[in-house]
Amino acid sequence: MGLLIRSWNIFHGRAHPPESTLRVEETIRLASADRPDVLCLQEVPPWALGHLDEWSGLQVFGEVAARPSLGPLPIPAQLGRRLTDLDPSLLRAAFSGQANAILVSAELRTLDHRALVLNDGRFRKRESRRLGLDLVTRLAWAKERRVCQAVRLELPDGRHALFANFHASSSPDGRVPDAEVRRAACFADALADPDDVLVLAGDFNVESGQSETLAELCGPEWGFSDPGPGIDHILVRGAASRPVTVWPADRRSVDGVLLSDHAPVELTIE
Repeated sequence: MGLLIRSWNIFHGRAHPPESTLRVEETIRLASADRPDVLCLQEVPPWALGHLDEWSGLQVFGEVAARPSLGPLPIPAQLGRRLTDLDPSLLRAAFSGQANAILVSAELRTLDHRALVLNDGRFRKRESRRLGLDLVTRLAWAKERRVCQAVRLELPDGRHALFANFHASSSPDGRVPDAEVRRAACFADALADPDDVLVLAGDFNVESGQSETLAELCGPEWGFSDPGPGIDHILVRGAASRPVTVWPADRRSVDGVLLSDHAPVELTIE
């Protein structure tokens, strides 16, 4: 039986279009209701990381990307939550920050967990020079910290697999997220052993056909599976996999409310 891998940018628990209530718990319970083997999440409020195991019944590996803050000052996650609750539709992650999380079935044994900041200062400086980015794009790239997390697992059949989850920067210049996707792929590739199954999942913020990096990753040199139809992808190398599927709108609707502005994507590894 195959492994079900799912990825979802949960939009901080907001509905689409936004309403006055955050639905983080409902979103996590829906995403994990059928017990996927690996669930990769982006735009998780940091205050919610401590609740994910209870809501999902899965092992949780969380990584804060943008820390909760009030202007330049760091604040406790719960304070960020209370400030956001004043108007979730407007404030989004202004105070609460955001995190990534990999949720894993109890049947899979964890071997390692690592993380890398995708847009640290040294990387931005080097890539900005290489790409010839203008000042506005450079400053915007530094605004929000982006992280790639990786979990290495032992599968039930004895194989080892490395899962990397990330949310690349959003930029009008597609070369910015493209550079982060490439860095995430190199990071994951370096952590994986040659015989490992390797999975890259998350909100890449680049579409197939418009991304030089995606074309390379899914080409013969890197050997990953085909990307999804939008900006959310799950790429697999080292194992057969079925094509990526996207949840229809009715599957992510609760009480007539559409959860997130992204649809979950998923595939099965053979």
